Amino acid sequence: MAEHFDPVSYIVPGYVAEGCTLLAGRPKLGKSWMCLEWALAVAEGEVCLGSIRCTQGSVLYLALEDNRRRLQRRLRKLMFAGHEAPERLHLATEWPRANEGGIDEIRRWIDETYDARLVIIDVLAMFRAAPTSKDAAPYERDYGAVKALQSLASETGVAIVIVHHTKKSGGEADPFEKVSGTLGLTGAADAAVILDRDSNGCTVYARGRDIEEVESAVEFDRTTCRWRVIGEVSEVRRSDERTQILDLLRDATEPMSPSDLSGALGWSNTNVRQLLFKMTKAGEVLKVGKHYVHPERTDLLRAPRPREDDEDE
Repeated sequence: MAEHFDPVSYIVPGYVAEGCTLLAGRPKLGKSWMCLEWALAVAEGEVCLGSIRCTQGSVLYLALEDNRRRLQRRLRKLMFAGHEAPERLHLATEWPRANEGGIDEIRRWIDETYDARLVIIDVLAMFRAAPTSKDAAPYERDYGAVKALQSLASETGVAIVIVHHTKKSGGEADPFEKVSGTLGLTGAADAAVILDRDSNGCTVYARGRDIEEVESAVEFDRTTCRWRVIGEVSEVRRSDERTQILDLLRDATEPMSPSDLSGALGWSNTNVRQLLFKMTKAGEVLKVGKHYVHPERTDLLRAPRPREDDEDE
């Protein structure tokens, strides 16, 4: 094809591009804090998620589950002392539903705002048409609720982020299957971002038609009420696992075998052996026969070694 297309324009680099993005997460996990942080960063041309700089532009933030007092309190927590909300940040706590002129009002704001860049709808349930007994099938209803906004985003070149909830975990292997409702929601959106939490901490998953797939470990600072990207999930989790092994070896009274470590950590013996092999190669642990010691515990190198037949190869 000879037709030329400009590169995809990112609003929050790596996570939100122009088009329609569905952001979903469990209630009270911090989705609204994340969205408000994004809104401020774009309106000010500043950073969010720790170090991600956003290109400046006007933002329409529909905080449909908040009142103005709560929204003001949240803004003050996110902004530096003495700072006022930026002029490019347009806030509303009330807005017509989609079928009552809500989409037309968003279009009007975009048309009247020369540098409109981002619209955030928090939350979908307060914006989409209220269900009636004559509604279409659930999939068609969900698809239609998002498709109307996706079409508007595509037509105007802005980013529209729709905040939604995930359902209680049912053992889904794919985090994107946790979105509450039918697949029509994610099917109509250009991209989906999932904020999830498990025993390892919080993770942001991003996947879309025009963005690279992302799995980032994140943490929430309750003092500043801001989110921060720690790093790629695989690297952060691997680092955490190595730290746990090193902590055990540092406190050990004798060299430890892979079985000792797997028993203490509750991990599979195979995974422990594989990680110990990598750590030994990197010089992070010392191997003593079939056992291991922390590099700082050279005193254990002089201690009587455990019997070699205590641990099979």
